Amino acid sequence: MAAITNLYIDAGSTFSAIITCKGSDGLPLNLTGYTVASQIRKSYASPIAYSLNPTIYSAVAGKIRITLSHTQSSAIKAGRYMHDIEITSPTGEKQRVAEGIVIVTPEITKV
Repeated sequence: MAAITNLYIDAGSTFSAIITCKGSDGLPLNLTGYTVASQIRKSYASPIAYSLNPTIYSAVAGKIRITLSHTQSSAIKAGRYMHDIEITSPTGEKQRVAEGIVIVTPEITKV
């Protein structure tokens, strides 16, 4: 079952977070050889998606980094969204490791 991870993003700011993937035993998953994907959408059926640019940060420690540049976060209209993070094993098995709500707060200063 995916861990619930809610995110708060300030539009116009650089965003970065590190998520630790854990197995059913509570220990970090070894992500060596895995790939990762992550998107933000307004709803499950929304055709518009924003990538969270996920990367494996520390494979042995099960850590994934998600990021948005200030330009990318500026492109997201303020509001409530949802996200998930999926990993794919070297054998092609997919697993959702995190999901949750994303709150994007509006940018006021635009210089």
